[in-house]
Amino acid sequence: MQRRLLAIGIFIAVAIALAYVYVSRRPDLASAAPAQAASGAAPSALLLSQQEIGVVTAPVEQLPLEVRIEALGTAGANEAVEITSKAANLITAVRFTEGQRVQRGEILVELDGAQARADLTAAHAALKESESTFKRSQDLYARQALSESQLEQIEATLIANRARVAAAESRVADTVIRAPFSGRVGLRRVSVGSLVNPGMVITTLDDTSVIKLDFDVPESFVAVLEEGLAVAATSVAYPGKVFEGRVISVDSRVDPVSRSVKVRAGIPNTDGQLKPGMFMSVQLSREPTEALVVPESAIVPERGNVYVFVVEEGVATRRQVAVGRREPGRVELLAGVQAGERVVVEGTQKVREGSPVKEATPAAAGPG
Repeated sequence: MQRRLLAIGIFIAVAIALAYVYVSRRPDLASAAPAQAASGAAPSALLLSQQEIGVVTAPVEQLPLEVRIEALGTAGANEAVEITSKAANLITAVRFTEGQRVQRGEILVELDGAQARADLTAAHAALKESESTFKRSQDLYARQALSESQLEQIEATLIANRARVAAAESRVADTVIRAPFSGRVGLRRVSVGSLVNPGMVITTLDDTSVIKLDFDVPESFVAVLEEGLAVAATSVAYPGKVFEGRVISVDSRVDPVSRSVKVRAGIPNTDGQLKPGMFMSVQLSREPTEALVVPESAIVPERGNVYVFVVEEGVATRRQVAVGRREPGRVELLAGVQAGERVVVEGTQKVREGSPVKEATPAAAGPG
């Protein structure tokens, strides 16, 4: 029993001696020992609180950054319309072929106009009679054989008959459907003898000399969007071919759900390769502007916000930032940092607010 107690005593003495040697070689722990004894803190907690974390940092740089936006858009015609009839009528002639290019004012479809022309003839006859009556009435009024009220009534009849002629001429004109602008007609959906009703589509007409390309851009780029910016678009239908154009309009509102703004670009399409409805990839570029840039690895996303760790006098401070443009490996920060400050780019997963850190080169960083 005595031997066992002696062995335990020797073991405790050796452990105390080793702890004393370790603390004496660590001045930071030796100076903290009295405070530890006073506060009753555990040795392991004290060691963790004083341990520096090895990290790699990089400066916040102010560099010229190119504005490059990538998006997906849908092509549309410069002008597009569905050709319809204003009134119910029978088609008597179709004057176009599918896919034909037509000029503005060219006849596309003729409708039955017999009734409309008959109404126009009757209106002209009534107008002619009214004009003769009004002329005779003026002579009678000049000789005071007709009262002024009677002359006004005859004149009113003349005006009404002129209006009837104009209405009849309009109905006759409606029996001929013309192209409202120059373009290419689509598929024919009716035949001669078909009865068309108001709103029924006869064919389509598209002006594709210029393609309008609509796409959405995040609101963070609103400040750099303007008319005239260069656009390069590609389509899977033409691998390797780039269609160049310019921004022609930026919507006046930002979508409150997607937080994006709709942009419209115009792309020349004289060869007719692009079709309305095509899906296209878009790249929008602008001349470089000065920006505060950090490596992409410095960004720490958390619960919808974005942070970086800034090293100040050996201590890491977490700051919320606003992210702007991006390039491969680099990110623009719109707010939260200043040029020259150093941010953590390796070791962000180990750092917390107020952590003591030791800056290191990438080669010497190692596990902290």
